[in-house]
Amino acid sequence: MAYSEKVMDYFSNPRNVGEIKDADGIGEVGNSRCGDIMKMYIKVDDSGVITDCKFKTFGCGAAIATSSMATTLIKGKTVDEALKLTNKAVMEALDGLPPVKVHCSVLAEEAIKAALSDYYTRKGIDPEPIVGKIESHDHEDLACDL
Repeated sequence: MAYSEKVMDYFSNPRNVGEIKDADGIGEVGNSRCGDIMKMYIKVDDSGVITDCKFKTFGCGAAIATSSMATTLIKGKTVDEALKLTNKAVMEALDGLPPVKVHCSVLAEEAIKAALSDYYTRKGIDPEPIVGKIESHDHEDLACDL
């Protein structure tokens, strides 16, 4: 399985690793049977800009790289802009992923949306009309070898 240089860089030198103690939103997605579990933390200022975004991921190199890239792509963006992040954009920013690892980019998108959903919930706003329904996907039909 061949990875792009960018995937290898974001795996070997992940950006934004860690947690935010006073996060405005936290989202966790994944599948313990698969091994890929992502937890995203966001800090949002009063104008709706994501001023900080961190992640903790347990999983394969592609899961770490996609988590790292997703945080890089939304940091400094508005909440509305972050809501538009797609797994395709994450994959393109990493110069692609092998087909059996596409699910990692899907998890990264879902983790960001879960954190945004939590952000709205903490503000007393029903997140479902804005973010959509956050569901747990098992991704059991996809290859998840570590």
